[in-house]
Amino acid sequence: MKKKLNNNEFSESRRGFLKNTSLGFGSIALASLLGPTSGFGNDLLLGKNKIQNSLGGGILNGTHFPAKAKRVIYLFQSGGPSQIETFDYKPSLAKWHGKEIPDSIRGTQRNSGMVSDQSTFPLVKSIFDFKQHGQSGAWISDLFPHTAKIVDDLCIIKSMQTDAINHEPAVMFLQTGSQQSGRPSIGSWLSYGLGTDNNDLPNFVVMLSKGGGAQPLSSSAWANGFLPSHHQGLQFRSGKDPVLYLNNPHGVHDHDRRRALDYIRDLNKNQYNIWQDPEIQSKINQYEMAYKMQNSVPDAVDLSEEPEHVYKLYGEDAKTPGTYAANCLQARRLAERDVKFIQLYHMGWDQHGGLPRGIARQAKDTDQATAGLIQDLKQRGLLEDTLVVWGGEFGRTSFSQGRLTADNYGRDHHPGCFTMWMAGAGVKSGLVYGETDDFSYNVVKAPVHVHDFQATLLHLLGIDHEKLTFKHQGRRFRLTDVHGHVVKDILS
Repeated sequence: MKKKLNNNEFSESRRGFLKNTSLGFGSIALASLLGPTSGFGNDLLLGKNKIQNSLGGGILNGTHFPAKAKRVIYLFQSGGPSQIETFDYKPSLAKWHGKEIPDSIRGTQRNSGMVSDQSTFPLVKSIFDFKQHGQSGAWISDLFPHTAKIVDDLCIIKSMQTDAINHEPAVMFLQTGSQQSGRPSIGSWLSYGLGTDNNDLPNFVVMLSKGGGAQPLSSSAWANGFLPSHHQGLQFRSGKDPVLYLNNPHGVHDHDRRRALDYIRDLNKNQYNIWQDPEIQSKINQYEMAYKMQNSVPDAVDLSEEPEHVYKLYGEDAKTPGTYAANCLQARRLAERDVKFIQLYHMGWDQHGGLPRGIARQAKDTDQATAGLIQDLKQRGLLEDTLVVWGGEFGRTSFSQGRLTADNYGRDHHPGCFTMWMAGAGVKSGLVYGETDDFSYNVVKAPVHVHDFQATLLHLLGIDHEKLTFKHQGRRFRLTDVHGHVVKDILS
């Protein structure tokens, strides 16, 4: 009768097998050096790959080329802000106002099911005025007087395009490169690839504005997907306890907490030595980060030490925890502490009806704080190596959804063109890039696909988007999926 092997004997048998096969440990070590999950094997064998040394601790062990940006603050305006009411000035719509959109224009893009029963599609001009600002002469809506003052710091991209037409797939597409959930988000890819510049704080922090619109937002947008779980974004809550269960329970002293974590770590290490499950390593990392955050997070989120002139810069709302303004100020504090990816979500831009009133409210909630963040980063010297991104998941139609009146209208989802802007490290300031047609319906010059935007963002952080990959279910995945190119014309 054959003896049943226990786990230890099984592990020894497996190691013996590997040792005695043609692979051997030398080949395994070589495979590790080649970085099978990072896409470097072939280049390293050919002597083409040159990686700069770094203490970041990411899988890349550095960057592919000199990085312009050290960190990103992404101001995501969830719901799809209308480009026609914000940055894409279309005076020609005035002569078409109330008239039917030509079939030759509307037929170039698919519409959502929410206008499937609509029999008429009248074009509608923006109810808000536009003026030119700064040395760049960029046209900015009167909804954004504070942003208008910093327009020469912005690189406005008016020719963005996406493949998705509904909210969650569109948000997922921008954040993960796929319309389906399950892929890693941008922040997770950066954490995996570059590691951290601050070992006492999470590498990827997410904040949601309170009091936003009712449009749901899935946490899959900041999830780690198939990457190890310690690369997922950590959501900071507003108020007294930004991270739940961070403080020790009553009666538990810090040295007791440290001893308990040491025992848990040793147990996990023993389990890892047996099973070689990478998620065990993630658990070890998460426990250690939680312990470090007990001291680092309270300091990072304490806005009470900010002087009054800073609050005036961001607006009075900055004194109210959880508001967009307070989160923008919080983002600056995290950037100072070298958190690599800081994601703010502000919901409520989904105006299918009542657009004039709705978008005016959204602009009022965000305009001053957004401009204040840029000014604050700039005066502290942080804008030089911080990339700031502003934008939503898609644009809005130039025809009215629902009934058009003298002071009211709505706009449906529109993937064919929308506007985003970037500012700071590595991008040209005072630039308006790309162009749409007279209806703001189709891109006619310098289109920028979502994957192009993602490739450019990674490039600014020193990453070749084709080389940061992870092998999962038999194929190598990357943020930009199977296409995308760097938009070099916007790089400084």
